[in-house]
Formats: sequence, C-alpha cells, structure tokens
Amino acid sequence: MGGFFGAASHNYCVNDVFFGTDYHSHLGTRRGGMASYSPENGFQRYIHSIENSPFRTKFESDCTQMSAKLCIGCISDTDPQPILSTSRHGTYAICTIGIINNAVELSEELLNGDFGTFEVMTSGRINSGSIVSALIAHKETIAEGIKYAWEKVQGTLSVMILTRDGIICARDKNGKLPLVIGQRSDGYCASLESFAFQKLGYTTYKELKPGEIVKITQDECAVLDEGTDNLKICTFMWTYYGYPNAVYEGVTVETMRTRNGEIMAENDIASGNLPDVDYVCGIPDSGVPHAIGYSNKSGIPFARPFIKYTPTWPRSFMPQNQSMRNQVAKMKLIPVHELIEGKRLLFVDDSIVRGTQMRETVEFLYENGAKEVHMRSACPPIMFGCKYLNFSRSTSEMELIARQVIYEAEGAEGVKYIDEYSDSSTQRGKRLRDEICRRLKLTSLEFQSLEGTVKAVGLPACKLCTYCWNGKEG
Repeated sequence: MGGFFGAASHNYCVNDVFFGTDYHSHLGTRRGGMASYSPENGFQRYIHSIENSPFRTKFESDCTQMSAKLCIGCISDTDPQPILSTSRHGTYAICTIGIINNAVELSEELLNGDFGTFEVMTSGRINSGSIVSALIAHKETIAEGIKYAWEKVQGTLSVMILTRDGIICARDKNGKLPLVIGQRSDGYCASLESFAFQKLGYTTYKELKPGEIVKITQDECAVLDEGTDNLKICTFMWTYYGYPNAVYEGVTVETMRTRNGEIMAENDIASGNLPDVDYVCGIPDSGVPHAIGYSNKSGIPFARPFIKYTPTWPRSFMPQNQSMRNQVAKMKLIPVHELIEGKRLLFVDDSIVRGTQMRETVEFLYENGAKEVHMRSACPPIMFGCKYLNFSRSTSEMELIARQVIYEAEGAEGVKYIDEYSDSSTQRGKRLRDEICRRLKLTSLEFQSLEGTVKAVGLPACKLCTYCWNGKEG
C-alpha cells in the first residue's frame, strides 16, 4: 500500500519529515522517497529501494543535504515516489497512495490526447504520479485537477503535492484511507497515520473528510474543497494493516483489536465452541491484541509459545531470493518449548488469506510438541481480492483459500453462496471450516463474523468498506 507525510514550518522541517515518513514503514516495503523545496536550493528529491534495509538507513545521509521549510516523504509498495512534475501549474513534487486499476487505459487515453510523452519506469509501466499529474493538468487549478483525476481513476487515490508555497493534501473521495492534519506552534503537517506526528510535538488539527482537499502552509490549513460525508473507510485497516496506536475516525486500532477478540470469545461461549485449551496465543504481531481480548473474555491464560526474532531481519520478505525468504521466515520463529510441548493451544491471527504461512506455522508448532492447535481468524473469510487498495490483492481470487474450497465444492456456481459459506451456522459454512481445518492441520477453526467486526470498530456499517469479505463496498 504505502503512506506519506509532509510538513510546512517556519523552521527547517526535513528531520520531522524523515521521522514522520519512517513511521509509515509498516505500510510498504519497496520504495521510499523524500522531496523538499526552498528558495535557495529549489526542489530536491531522493528515492531509494527499501526492500533490503529500512527507510531510515537509506535517508539519514540525504537529510544532511536537504535544507528546507517545506518537505514531503513517501513509503510506496508500488512506484518510486515522490516524482517531480512540471505543467501549467508550475513545478511540484507529487506522491500518490492507493491503486489505479485502469492505469493502462488512462495512459493510452493521455498519450492519444493532449499528453504525448511519459517517462517510463524500468518495468515499462508509467509511474502513477505521472498519470495523476497529467490528469491534474487538464484543469485550471490543482484542486480542480485532483477532482478530475478522481472522476477518471478506477480505484483509490489520495494525493500529496509539494509546491513552492505549500503542500496540497487530498484524501481519496470515498475515504478508504485516512489523512490527518497536525498542528504545532511553528506550522502544520499532514500524515496518513495519526501517531506519526505525535512524537514530533504536533497535535491533531483535523481529520480530512472523504474528498476533502486542503493546502497547508507555515501559517494555516486552508480548505480548497470541503469534501463529502461519503465515508467508506477500509475496515481491514483496523483488523490488520494499521499500527496499534493509530486512530482512524476516532477509533484506536489497538482497542478495536482487543474488543474484537472479546467478541470472538463471546461468540464461542454462546455457541458452545469454546475449546478446552491451556493457552490463548496471538500470531505476531497484529494477532496479539485480538488474542489478548479473547483471553480476557474467555478466562483462558494468554501466552507466547513462540517469539519472532527480528533484530536482523525485521521483515521476512526482505531477501530478493524466494528460497532465502522462506528460510528467513522459518529462522524468525523461535519456540518457547515449555509453552508448546504437550499443550493445547488456541491461536488468533488477524486473517487467513492463502493459508500458506499459517500451515507452516501450524507444522512448526506440531514439530515442537504441540498437542492441539486451534485457530480463530480475527475477520471473516476473505472472499475477494481488494480492488480499492494495494493490499490483500491477488492475481486470481482462486489464490484465496476460502475461494479455493468453494470452487472445488461447487465450481463457479459456488460464488452465489458466499454469504452462507461465511456463516458458521450453515451447512456450507461448516463445510468451509472443516476443509480449511483439514488443509491446515487445525484442531478447530472459526472466523469472526462480519457483524462482530463492525461491532468491534463501532462505526455504522454503511461507513465501512467490507469488499474483501462480502464483495460489497460498504
């Protein structure tokens, strides 16, 4: 997916942006970038790969070369950003977050129209920032251009643009992703993650509405377009992707996850499915607070039967070579034998997507002496690849373990019964759970219900995007 951070200050703010952007590292693993503007140095920009080392290690030296009171930074899982662009609106640096599903069609339309040339990346693709910049150039103002881009783009698009006199920030038109403005005595900042600016001394000034466009300078946060109340924020941000102390629409990620685990335990107790186990455990990292909530409500002790060793390899997918990535993933899991041997364990994970990693984890537990391994998924079965954001996406929905089971049971017709398969009280729902248990070698399995997930968030269901679970945007 990705994230961005920008600051406009009466003082030099490159270090603020360095730390603020680094606090978005959990949202992307491919590219990092920073851009600044000052009258003395003009626009400066640096982009590095962060596939093999963290953001901060790549940009520490760059920050010493940048001196500015206007600066933006970006973590991207797709294109190298920010890019520098020149158009009728002058020169600026642009970051985009989200996904443009019709990028090829838009590129062809632009190439055949007024925009005749694009710089292409080594992959042959056109950078998303270039496409958005070309769309923005069709209108008289940048704000009008962003709104025009929203009309043309199929997917999700949040934008941050560094100009010579400020930073224009736009939250995607349906509010799939958050965008928050922070305020300090010497200026303003903008961030996808609210917690990213707290340690820098900023306080929350406002959370942008869906489609709201603002311009921050050293002295103000000016509204260029008020946006709408058409909120369809991604629920998966709370379940999995968000950092624990992030706050979206007034709901803290950590407290939602703990509450979510409590609801799952309540459901198991009410249905008579609470297993007789020694410990409740969380799959690190995001599964842990869900498990703590489950433990608190069920009364079953919480434990950590294995620990992730992360000082040298903080992310298991860093190495370029797939076999090395697989080896690193195995090396990271270090068992606590006393808490595994002969024990009946119930694990809570944030989600079950393809099932590959979970199957390896379950095998690891049995190899180290576990007697039983029960699993609870903190969200409903994932039935659709996300078409709005660049995560939980699959080249084919047949990569999703739930869809594989359904297709093998009923072929293409099975998609008609997804609601039944998601419901554990139906025959189809029981069949899904039994088959996934067999494939992953689990003693028992249950998923959080959609109703339980919505209850844990605490916002009206109509304001939440639940597409990956039920194929419906809200």
